[in-house]
Amino acid sequence: MKKRLPFLAFWVLLLLPALSWAQENRITGRVVDAKTKDPVPFASIGLREEGTGALTNEYGYFQLAGLEKTSQDSLIVMTLGYEHSAVFIKRGSTEDLIVELKKRFVDLGTSGGVVVKGGKLKNLELGSKSNNPGEGMIQGLPGSQYAFFVKNDKQKKLGNVRTVSFYIGENGFPREPFRVRLYKADGNYNAPNTDLLTENVVVSASRGGEWYTIDLSTYNIPAPEEGFFVAMEWIVGGDKFYTTNFMDNYTPYGQIMRPTFEYKESRTWSYTIGKGWNLLTLANGQGRRYNAMIKAEVDMIK
Repeated sequence: MKKRLPFLAFWVLLLLPALSWAQENRITGRVVDAKTKDPVPFASIGLREEGTGALTNEYGYFQLAGLEKTSQDSLIVMTLGYEHSAVFIKRGSTEDLIVELKKRFVDLGTSGGVVVKGGKLKNLELGSKSNNPGEGMIQGLPGSQYAFFVKNDKQKKLGNVRTVSFYIGENGFPREPFRVRLYKADGNYNAPNTDLLTENVVVSASRGGEWYTIDLSTYNIPAPEEGFFVAMEWIVGGDKFYTTNFMDNYTPYGQIMRPTFEYKESRTWSYTIGKGWNLLTLANGQGRRYNAMIKAEVDMIK
């Protein structure tokens, strides 16, 4: 053993420059509001050419590995309620970036909600009606989303969104925070696109193994006549970081949704940083599609 020590020390000395470079070749920074300079939590950070990404933590900070495939790239920053931003990046150590985002004002036409005159309001449930989840799990990584289309099958006249609910499984860490997202089905191939809920609504369930309901009645969100997407967005709570570069070693920590097999059609889309929206097309042996177990309550105008 004593004769091997010089040999091992030699290799350690050779590796030190490479280890030092690996630590320095990273991108770190903070995303803030351009006007108030307040941190912007849970913003999506993506390198266009590298195909990697990250999520800002609760205090707006992010970190991810530097460029490896190219000598320069664009750092794309996106989040709810703000305009998209792009930052030019060169290979090498890029630390302590400050990315300022401008507020995005979305005109939803009837953003003040639906005003009913001369009619009555009743409660209408849309989406999953089951209390018995199917076998399987829907697990997301921070920055990813699963969106279920709560369809207005009977073409009722709709008012405002009252509540949305997610069936959260008993496994995983059901009390971790997540962000609620609502979308119009106006993307490519009727994918989720335009935000209906423009406020940052971050919630957490007290336990798993049951439905968890969030009251959205105070936001006065008009429900589109054809229906709308309700999505769960996985986020990182506290001072933790997440980047896609650590995907192979990442242990899922968040809540796990349960699927439903009530429908013969696919109504669920998944979103991943850098890849966008994709329709989930899994099915069971009886021709029923694998969908996220999500529902909503809306005003029905009589």
